[in-house]
Amino acid sequence: MRTLLTLIACCCAFATAASANEAREPASAKAAASTVKTKGTPAAGAKSEHGVSVGGVPLKQIAAAAAEKGESEPASAGRKASASAPSAREREAEAEADLSAKIAARLALMRANQQARVAAAAKAKKAAAVVEAAPKVYSHHWSYEGENGPANWGKINPEWAKCSTGNRQSPIDVRDGMKVELEQITFDYHPSSFNVTDNGHTVQVMLGGGNFITVQNRMYELIQFHFHRPSEERINGKGYEMVMHLVHKDGEGKLAVIALLLERGRAQPVIQTVWNNLPLEKLDTMAPSSVIDPIDLIPARRDYYTFMGSLTTPPCSEGVLWLVMKEPVQASPAQMALFARLYPMNARPIQPGSGRIIKESN
Repeated sequence: MRTLLTLIACCCAFATAASANEAREPASAKAAASTVKTKGTPAAGAKSEHGVSVGGVPLKQIAAAAAEKGESEPASAGRKASASAPSAREREAEAEADLSAKIAARLALMRANQQARVAAAAKAKKAAAVVEAAPKVYSHHWSYEGENGPANWGKINPEWAKCSTGNRQSPIDVRDGMKVELEQITFDYHPSSFNVTDNGHTVQVMLGGGNFITVQNRMYELIQFHFHRPSEERINGKGYEMVMHLVHKDGEGKLAVIALLLERGRAQPVIQTVWNNLPLEKLDTMAPSSVIDPIDLIPARRDYYTFMGSLTTPPCSEGVLWLVMKEPVQASPAQMALFARLYPMNARPIQPGSGRIIKESN
């Protein structure tokens, strides 16, 4: 369109110039020119039967040619653009090539990661082959059997390490005692209030204050007594059906434990009173209004064995003075059977003597 307007402007200018020249020419020239025009091609800017012409070419024809040229230029440009732009198939091929390259890169990364994991696993396996396994974690609850049994007490709680590492552990097989003149144990027991607890490991009887023993020039107060089945202590290899442990403590916190071995015979009154007041549930406590006299538990003959040992339950603390009475205490079969129903086995195995000194009364 811009080209057409330019061409029209040029034609107008040319026609104006021709008109001016025509006015200056002499009349003879005009006549000659008129003769020529009549015979030949019309002059530029002259009018013909088709209107104004330029160089003998009608202006309308010139305009049509310019318009055709203008319309053909965009088409030509489009063809050039189409020739330079990629086809749909080329674009699809480029996209496929790009996708293939990305997939190849991803697979290479996955292979590298897999190789790294395999190498790390091999390294860890090699390291594990030379490193000791981590120690097993145990429950804080101890028992007399299974994973939490006596063999593992020292692993359950760091404070119970003596159960595994101590060299003065109890119970022991009491044998080869040195017979000497041992002083008699002085008992100062009285009728006392008490309560009975089933603590999940044994039946335990707590007593009121005021019950003492004196031995080796030290005084100990009776705190509690409890039962084990079978007996934890042995005498020259012989075990008993049950044992009672009477636990005493002095003013410095040192412990002295009297072991009363139980054998079948007549009923024992104190034991029967305890059985009469057993709680109905484990971990419960019964506090009866009656009293018991612990002196009724002590045999008439009071000879004993003595040695240093430990508690027979966690934390297995050492430095405990043991006093094992030589004469057993009788209990009826029914009394023993009742405890067996509650605790068929609650005894720690025999521990090494480790060369400790054992004394016994003559």
